[in-house]
Amino acid sequence: MPQQKSRKILIYIFLFLIIGTLNNKDLTKSNFIKLNTITVSGLKEKNNIDLVNKLNFLKFDNLMFLDKSQIVDIINSNTLVEKFFVIKKYPSTLNIEIQKTEFLAQTKKENKNFFLGSNGKLTRVDNFRSDIPYIFGEFKNKDFFELKEAVDESNFRYNQIKRLFFYKSGRWDIEMNNGLLIKLPRKEVKESLKLLIIFLDHNKKKNIKEVDLRQNKQIIIND
Repeated sequence: MPQQKSRKILIYIFLFLIIGTLNNKDLTKSNFIKLNTITVSGLKEKNNIDLVNKLNFLKFDNLMFLDKSQIVDIINSNTLVEKFFVIKKYPSTLNIEIQKTEFLAQTKKENKNFFLGSNGKLTRVDNFRSDIPYIFGEFKNKDFFELKEAVDESNFRYNQIKRLFFYKSGRWDIEMNNGLLIKLPRKEVKESLKLLIIFLDHNKKKNIKEVDLRQNKQIIIND
């Protein structure tokens, strides 16, 4: 009796392996898991549709074996994308959820208007906005994000900045919405901004037009 049971178990395992192998082969060729629907969400409708059109060449490919690198490259080529999630919904749908980049500043390059996003990419635009600072000067993204980090870590009011001026020496000036001009040093920007916050907090009633922080641990003002 034990021998017969063992033989039956072996036969069942053998049959299961054969059937499983056949089903796997059939699935890779079957229309059941071929991609026929692509959805993109998170951007404006026009931008969502644009990405869908760029990905349409994947239609009718096997959903299990899509080229991930192609999908990633196409999505990342869109300057509005900060993050994204690609979700395969079997049997035949690809859903792409996008987190839009935050526009942090605006500038001109080669006489064209651009927004600079938190993703480090420039997006071509027709018109500027009044709620983000305009950058003057030939800067690199690295220069801007180092300044932005210093501003954020010092709890300085980035949303009150009207203009940023970058100099070839690697130094920044900041113009605030209230007209105050701040001349920053090349190094120790965060420490200088923290010092400035304390100073301004103790001199709220003064009509200060310009603050020079270029000298180490010194504040020079122009009323």
